[in-house]
Amino acid sequence: MPLDGYEAKTLEFCKNWLQGVQEYPVQTSGSTGAPKLIELSRDRMEASAQRTLRIFDLQPEDKVLVCMNTEYIAGMMMLVRGFVGKLHVTIIEPIGNPLASVDPEAEFDFVAMVPLQLQTILEQTPDKVSKLNQMKAILLGGAPVGKALEMAVQVLKVPVFQSYGMTETVSHIAVRRLNGHEKTDYYTAPPEVFLGTDRRGCLTISADVTGGDTIVTNDLVELLENNSFRWLGRADHTVNSGGVKVQLEKVESALGEALADMGISRRFFAAALPDEALGERLIAVLEGSPLTDVEETNLKGKLSKSLSKYEIPKQFGYLPRLPETATGKLDRRNGITMI
Repeated sequence: MPLDGYEAKTLEFCKNWLQGVQEYPVQTSGSTGAPKLIELSRDRMEASAQRTLRIFDLQPEDKVLVCMNTEYIAGMMMLVRGFVGKLHVTIIEPIGNPLASVDPEAEFDFVAMVPLQLQTILEQTPDKVSKLNQMKAILLGGAPVGKALEMAVQVLKVPVFQSYGMTETVSHIAVRRLNGHEKTDYYTAPPEVFLGTDRRGCLTISADVTGGDTIVTNDLVELLENNSFRWLGRADHTVNSGGVKVQLEKVESALGEALADMGISRRFFAAALPDEALGERLIAVLEGSPLTDVEETNLKGKLSKSLSKYEIPKQFGYLPRLPETATGKLDRRNGITMI
């Protein structure tokens, strides 16, 4: 049976796992610094898998769909969970609408996706909602969940969770519920994961999945009780515009709410460009055709209700499609160069 490159690499990982290989090279996404190739040990990957199985009550023979790239940690760990938990695994190439390429009669108990995949399912194939609602849980990761999607998942009965983690922590170490009566605006980690902050206010993590080492992130957080934290943004996403510090995630949150209020569903990000007068000029880049002048004025008016004048983008840029990294995250750096 002929195999394409993706299938061959996925099967190679499965073969290595079954043969007991102890170390696995994985490319990081840059959450704790420049992207690099690191080695993850088998015992750390098994510990992470066991934690996921416990959190989502996955039992032997439960059916899971693997639709994230298995060359990176999110997809790779779905394979490991399958082996460790004796799950029934269906693997497909990562595409925008994962449910469009599987048997219409297929049913699954669990799936991990990037937010855009779930958004595409809800927008393009709303008839699949019943399939989603049969699952035990949906886990979203790899990119932030926008306000429009967070509003959309409120109609789902299946619990939807947003994950927090990175390659260095062997996938997620904390989750937050996005829908239902148990939804929260903070992440909670199990008690065996030790959380702290450094002098910048950035999250530090120590657990079995870190090999006992302390991982220092670039994520600004507010530590809460019960091993929980509220994510505030990235330390390297702080813009100094005219002497005023602006957190890009705050701008993006307001943008998401404003666009949703206007009935506009599209991807976007906030960024900064060099500016002789201000030092850095705050901009917003939106996917799709340009907004009309009236729409831009209306958008700025809505933003002024929750942002200061320094936090409102000075310029709006547009791209037919926003560039992505290999793991499905928006590529801000490349996007800025394309404007």
